[in-house]
Amino acid sequence: MNVSKLNFKDRSLLFAKLSKIAYNNIKKATSQAKKLGFSTVEFYDKKGAQAYRFMNKTDIVIACRGTQPNEFNDIRADLRAVPVMAETVGKVHLGFKQEVDDLWPMVCEDINRKVNLKKQLWFCGHSLGAAMATIMASRAKHDENLNDPEELYTYGSPKVGWPGYVRSLAVEHHRWRNNNDIVTKVPLWIMGYRHHGNLHYITSDNKIGKIFSLP
Repeated sequence: MNVSKLNFKDRSLLFAKLSKIAYNNIKKATSQAKKLGFSTVEFYDKKGAQAYRFMNKTDIVIACRGTQPNEFNDIRADLRAVPVMAETVGKVHLGFKQEVDDLWPMVCEDINRKVNLKKQLWFCGHSLGAAMATIMASRAKHDENLNDPEELYTYGSPKVGWPGYVRSLAVEHHRWRNNNDIVTKVPLWIMGYRHHGNLHYITSDNKIGKIFSLP
């Protein structure tokens, strides 16, 4: 399977499935990912920050795991909404940044391997994982030694950074929101945080609403 050859609807569905698979243990995630066409699966886990690398002959997908109610580290990350300087440009959410800080050296090492630089790079995630995927995509985009991300797909993403950070994130971003999902409304606008990307809105009757482009 070559992800870039899928149409937009099928890509969105694929990344939604991978974002869901990222919540599973390595055995189950590997089994499910192989059914979707990914032969290599690696699990990253450090201090409670977690993500998967799904890979085939043409693609690398980094899928970040979202908030788990029984994981204190995830809850703490969500609550640490202090804006701090990003590794790239502008200010980002401290808790989300720290989750990425824990995993990025491992992720970066893998996607920076010579054989992997020939592959297309994608990022995805749900909830906290969506915020992490956004920050990772930004870091990859600003690192001249790494391939530029093809696209970023997020589901139920909170706001990640301040306007300067959002404007600097030159990655094609498809941000899916399910009706009035409360997670997508935090941190509050008054705190300086903004959304990024093309919003694809799913209505209460499960229909896809208008597409809004940000910033």
